[in-house]
This record gives sequence, C-alpha cells and structure tokens, in this order.
Amino acid sequence: MLLVLDVGNTQTVAGLFENRRLTAHCRLHTEPKLTEDEFHMHLAHFFGRYSLNMADIKQTVISCVVPPMVRTLDAFCRKYLAHSPHWIGPDNVDMPIRYRNPAEVGADRLVNAVAAFSRYHTSLVIIDFGTATTFDCISEQGEYLGGAISPGIGISAEALFQRASKLPRVELFNPPASAIGKETAESMKSGILYGYTELVDGMVRRIKKEMQPEPRVIATGGLAVLIGSLSETIEEVETELTLEGLRLISEKLAG
Repeated sequence: MLLVLDVGNTQTVAGLFENRRLTAHCRLHTEPKLTEDEFHMHLAHFFGRYSLNMADIKQTVISCVVPPMVRTLDAFCRKYLAHSPHWIGPDNVDMPIRYRNPAEVGADRLVNAVAAFSRYHTSLVIIDFGTATTFDCISEQGEYLGGAISPGIGISAEALFQRASKLPRVELFNPPASAIGKETAESMKSGILYGYTELVDGMVRRIKKEMQPEPRVIATGGLAVLIGSLSETIEEVETELTLEGLRLISEKLAG
C-alpha cells in the first residue's frame, strides 16, 4: 500500500493507494508544532475509520511546503512505518522546469503539473485553490513554464473581517443569488465569491494570450468545486489531482 501526503500551509491531505486505486483519503489541519507521535495519533484515527493497518504501507511519498513539518513527518515514517519517505522536488519530477530557479517551485505545483499533463497531454493552466491560489502553466510538450500566485480566497476573506471592525465573518459555501447584496453578509459574499471568480477568469484570459496553443483550464483544491461552478474559464475540476500526481511520481521512484 502507498501513503501519499500533500502538506500545505493550511491543510494536509493524506491518501492511500492500493494497486493504483485511491482507497481512502482525508484532510487534516496542518499543525507545524505536532510531534511525530501526535501526527501518528491523527493518522491512526483516519486509518481506523477504514479498518486499515499501517503495517501494510510499503512506501510514502510527500509533497511539503511547510519546512517545520519535514522533521516531524520524517520521524513519523521512520518510527511508525519503518521506512524513510520520498520527498518531492524538482530533481525527482520527470518534467522540464523552465523556472529561472527550479528549486523555488512548490512541490505541490510540480505534482499537480505531472498529474494534469499525464491525464490531458496538452497545454494547460492548472489553478489550485489553497492557502494561496496558484496558476501553473504547462506547454504542449509537457514543460513547466511558470505561473502566478495570488492570495487565497480564505486569506482575502479573513483580512476583510480583521481589518473592517463592523464586518462579520461569513461562510463561503454558497454564493448569493444576486451580485447586488441586500444585506451586509450577502454583500460580502458577493464581493468575495464573485469578485474572486473575476480575478480567476481575468488571470486565465491574460495567461491565454501568452500561450499557444490555447490551454485547457483545470482546477483543484478546497474551493475548486465552488469557484468552478461560477467561473467562465475553468473547464474541469479535478479534486484529487495532487494525490494522483504523488502516485504517478511514486511509480518512478519505486522503479
């Protein structure tokens, strides 16, 4: 069995694969101060829900953008899984990277690129809605070209709440029926959700002007389904893209 971990600034996504099939996955809050024993307790709870045995894990592959988690996860794997994990970086991704400094590209962005190009085999814009929203551009030849990074929708909403004393926190699960809000909460939802969607569509249109042939646009990440339903440019939503990318890379590492 293969364990894959995508460690982001806000959430950590864990997935279990057996014979290339994703059998279970979950999202955990990323807590950089966790010890390896505490992380084991969280993951053991997840395993217990599916009646799975950690002893069956033979390989672990991790993409991580939170440096303090590296020591914790390395210790967890050595202590509880009896093997060292594989860490994703530009050196073990089978894709030409055209960034000026490939080491600057986040591991999760590379993993998404590998998974998306493996599935679509064409030029791509991959939008990942995480703590930050990233736009990653892949050429028709399967080269990682670069991209753009903007504050995530959660960061934007929280900043508005913290800096404007009379504005409440609002849930962002459902968009309002109209762009013209009739009360404060509706007005905030409109500005955040519809405004952010316009940011996404505007960035995609600008990026498309610089790419030939015209790229296919796919989205992943926590709010991909919601923003994808509002966007005019997002063509596909792939909620498990990063996990699939980690699985694909694991096959190369194992071989």
